[in-house]
Amino acid sequence: MASSRVLILGVAVAAAGGAGYVAKNMVVPPPPKVIVESQPAIAVTEVLALSQDVPMGAVVGDSIAWQEWPEDNVSEGFVLKSSEPEALEQLKESVARVPMFAGEPLRRTKLIGGGQSFMSSILPSGKKAVATQIAADTSAGGFILPNDYVDVIMTRRNESQAGSGGGGYITETILKNIRVLAIDQAIQEDEEGRRVKVGETATLELTAQQAEIITVAQQMADRLTLALRSVADAQEMADGEADYLVSGEGRRGTVKIIKAGEVSEVGARQ
Repeated sequence: MASSRVLILGVAVAAAGGAGYVAKNMVVPPPPKVIVESQPAIAVTEVLALSQDVPMGAVVGDSIAWQEWPEDNVSEGFVLKSSEPEALEQLKESVARVPMFAGEPLRRTKLIGGGQSFMSSILPSGKKAVATQIAADTSAGGFILPNDYVDVIMTRRNESQAGSGGGGYITETILKNIRVLAIDQAIQEDEEGRRVKVGETATLELTAQQAEIITVAQQMADRLTLALRSVADAQEMADGEADYLVSGEGRRGTVKIIKAGEVSEVGARQ
């Protein structure tokens, strides 16, 4: 009898030990402590920004809105609500001097005031805007777009051979690497980079000397042709232009006379 009790007691002790071992392994350890350091709040201010794209030459209108901006990233030229609370209404009638894109802060240097001339505003200092007639067959098939660069080619009859029964034409490049400002009234290409109508008038960006050259050439020429240049050549310096048409080949005291397509010089009174 005593031996059975000892056996039962041993089994009970073993069972209790096993239960304790299982319970110990089932206890979930406490999660590690996470220390969260508080970050200082970023100071922001409201700046006037574009809510949608605005193409060059378009009125800003409702495309601007106040937007929060980190104070540390505010650059000179931003329009701040704290200093110009009425700017949102004041600038709605302004015109975009260059293309502007959604999300960018508005800068006054990219705007033209309402009622001001757009063309005179985009002309660099010392440059002139001169219009010349073109057609599809004289403008690279209508593929010349604003901001492209072209050469201007003059073609005229060879009057010196007319009396001898000779014919033929004289062709020369009178202006090189000239920027196209506009085609008719279009100052930029459409959204897909294509033109939907062949223009009849090209407005070119010229120096004062070049403006005189093309004015004389329009009187002399049977045809003026625009030859489209590669964008890779846009930075090349122009040379070999037809300065002789207006400069008298460097001689002062002369006046150009254009008669029957021929240019001659006569002495001018001093």
